Amino acid sequence: MRVQAAASPDRGQRLRRAAVALGLLAAVVAWADPARIGSVLLQADPGWLLAGLLCSALANAASAWRWRDLAAWLGHAVPLRWAVATYFRGVAANVVLPGAVVGGDVLRAWGLHRHGMPVLEAGVSVVLDRLSGLWGLLILGALALGAGMWGAAVGGWRSIVDGLGWVSAGTVTALAVLAAAAMVALPCGALYATPWLERQWAALRRPALRWWHHLAHHNPGRHCFLQIGGSLLVQAASVTTLYCAAQAIGAPLPWGSLAVAAVPIFVFATLPVGFGGWGTREAAAMVALGPLGLDTAAAVAVSVLYGLYPVAQSVFALVPTAARQPDAPGGGA
Repeated sequence: MRVQAAASPDRGQRLRRAAVALGLLAAVVAWADPARIGSVLLQADPGWLLAGLLCSALANAASAWRWRDLAAWLGHAVPLRWAVATYFRGVAANVVLPGAVVGGDVLRAWGLHRHGMPVLEAGVSVVLDRLSGLWGLLILGALALGAGMWGAAVGGWRSIVDGLGWVSAGTVTALAVLAAAAMVALPCGALYATPWLERQWAALRRPALRWWHHLAHHNPGRHCFLQIGGSLLVQAASVTTLYCAAQAIGAPLPWGSLAVAAVPIFVFATLPVGFGGWGTREAAAMVALGPLGLDTAAAVAVSVLYGLYPVAQSVFALVPTAARQPDAPGGGA
């Protein structure tokens, strides 16, 4: 009886999240005109749709590689095939489980733990993997915004900046480049400073932070480079997926424009509200793509196509993983 009582609130919370997600998605679709959205989707170009699917699969495969490197940095090496298969199982879980990306993340952390990684490090690997992806998205968006101020790469964003009047394109470029540089330097600098900080504050050496200690003392420069580089690759492929979706419906938006718009779209898609980002992603797409000239129906259609790509990739969750292999000495770090 106690087990059932404990499970009931969780079930109720999942149902509430599902209701909120479906309600939000229904409201967005109703606002954008369902008939218009359907018409846009039915006319989508098959070639661009296939290109988008391939780019989306590339983004997830690169994410799996990045996660594998992070696990090795934390002291636990896993086969690449296992990491890719497990990551795509997480993608499939995100499609059907409420809570945006949370369901797939729990599955990945559990998979690492069953593979022999301690619970703390397994959970940390997934959290840091998500943060690494967000960090790469912000860096890419900042660079695209800064570079595009001097050309047509960001389209509507330059018009908005010019319309503000109190800030120049040069100022935006400088701030964007500085922000990108700071985001690259901050994690690497924090890791290199950790040995000194640990000598000053004993609290930093407590067991709950052993994972940070491991990161700081096992090739932090090399792995920082791999994580940031991997995240930039992942986000570039994801933006290209969005670009292909826009091209498919006949909206040839500049890639740089979408790299900036992708920041709110992708961030809102990760909010633990619904299924696989549905609803929150479409709402963000209407707001972020409007300045680029897309009407609400076209913006929602682009977002819907982007959301359907993970559904199509769920089949990769059926790929069997290799048999468990012993960890490499030192965890590959």
